[in-house]
Amino acid sequence: MQFTFNTIVIALATLLSTTCQGQFKKQRPIGAIRQAPSRHTEAQAIVTGADHPHLYFDYLKGRKIGMVVNPTSIIGTTKMPLVDSLVKAGISIKKIFGPEHGFRGNASDGATVNNSVDAKTGIPVVSLYGSKYKPSVDDIKDIDLMVFDIQDVGTRFYTYISTLHYVMEACAENNIELMVLDRPNPNGFYVDGPVLDTAFKSFVGMHPIPVLHGMTIAEYAQMINGEGWLKNKVQCKLKIIQMANYAHNMPYDLPVNPSPNLNTQQSILLYPGLCFFEATTLSLGRGTMFPFQVVGHPALKGKYKFSFKPVSIAGMSDNPPQKNQVCYGIDLRGYDTNLIRENKQLNLSWLLSMYKVFPDKAHFFNAYFTKLAGTDKLRRQIEAGLTEQAIRESWEPALSQFKEMRNKYLIYQ
Repeated sequence: MQFTFNTIVIALATLLSTTCQGQFKKQRPIGAIRQAPSRHTEAQAIVTGADHPHLYFDYLKGRKIGMVVNPTSIIGTTKMPLVDSLVKAGISIKKIFGPEHGFRGNASDGATVNNSVDAKTGIPVVSLYGSKYKPSVDDIKDIDLMVFDIQDVGTRFYTYISTLHYVMEACAENNIELMVLDRPNPNGFYVDGPVLDTAFKSFVGMHPIPVLHGMTIAEYAQMINGEGWLKNKVQCKLKIIQMANYAHNMPYDLPVNPSPNLNTQQSILLYPGLCFFEATTLSLGRGTMFPFQVVGHPALKGKYKFSFKPVSIAGMSDNPPQKNQVCYGIDLRGYDTNLIRENKQLNLSWLLSMYKVFPDKAHFFNAYFTKLAGTDKLRRQIEAGLTEQAIRESWEPALSQFKEMRNKYLIYQ
């Protein structure tokens, strides 16, 4: 069968019609979009930017396209990869640019990803998580429109917004327009955490924002431009394909894993508070099938009854912390994440309590902690025994100032 623009658009319209008839049902594991709250009708189900093909397909015709995508870049209820859809429609995709974990998402946490050729489409794939983070002039010399379609989870240290920064910078410097297909932020219902001190800027924290920024990718792109954060304050020409029926307070269960170790909706909602353990000696479940839902360490035997053992899992975590060691700690798989939605606060209690009971406090943190926190204050505050309330108070006035700045760039309520 030969695919045309019309057949693709009609097929997708049919799929989206099915969606609006309420085919997406609530599922706690990743794999379905949760219905909007009861005050919304079924006809108001969230529709992502990618699922509005009539708004961008014609714009792509006749252009040489670069795609910044990964396994979250899907279209329709069949979860078809956007790249595959466009190729079948005859769109000329010259290059694919893959973020952390790669274009097809089969690279383990932190693994260097090399350039390659996509086996399915034959399109060259440039890694933006290998020898470089930013596309080179040579990478984009044959591109006249870049498309960014990646599902974010709304935290400063989740590296897709850092990739967005460098792609915007490369596009701006080479007079290439960037189209952003917007997607919901599953943690977009709150803004919280210490605001990054730019003295500690890194790929896991590039901008003076809190841990939870409460913005979609498109809103964040507007902030990057508006605040002059690109090199030499260059401006990237943006074309945003907005979502329909989305508001920041809406729950959203991701249809696919945003990365290998965020493999359930539970892990995505716990991630903001648990990611700090990445910069400690403790395991947060990498090397199990429930990462970012448990925390433990062999030295905590006798203090906690729950235990787990991290092992090497290809494609998820090849060499996890505390590999092959029985770890004792807390199990948050049954934690009621509705409490996070109600409190709208970054949970520090797990970090504070684990530090308090850990027997070897001198080796609890490692140097990476400052980068994740975006400040050198948080570690010192924890070591000094400050209360959670006292730590929160220290985030002001920077946190309130960010919230005010954020309002200028919001597209959705």
